[in-house]
Amino acid sequence: MIKINGVDIATPKTYEATVSDLDGESNRNANGELIRDRIAVKRKLNLEWGPLKQSEIQTLLNAVSSVFFTVTFPDPQSGIITKTMYVGDRTAPAYMYDEEAKEVKWQGLKMNFIEK
Repeated sequence: MIKINGVDIATPKTYEATVSDLDGESNRNANGELIRDRIAVKRKLNLEWGPLKQSEIQTLLNAVSSVFFTVTFPDPQSGIITKTMYVGDRTAPAYMYDEEAKEVKWQGLKMNFIEK
């Protein structure tokens, strides 16, 4: 469903796409009408994953470690599109330590991708 730099990533549990207008200077004229300077339309993706093994969470976090990366994703307005994006904060709660595998199990990795 989602690719980062052309590589499929684990399907998120929650996927939310936002289409945002970026405005320059907007004002009201003497009649009270809005004079709007829309300079761009950008995308933001809010993502959350279910349980992940150490190797899975590492793959996801390493895929977004560059300053910018390409993301191919389903967009509600345009269908499947590819945009250059960056990642916001990454939250990764641990839910258990697997003694047998000697690794932490992760639940609820959250991050958002914001269009450049």
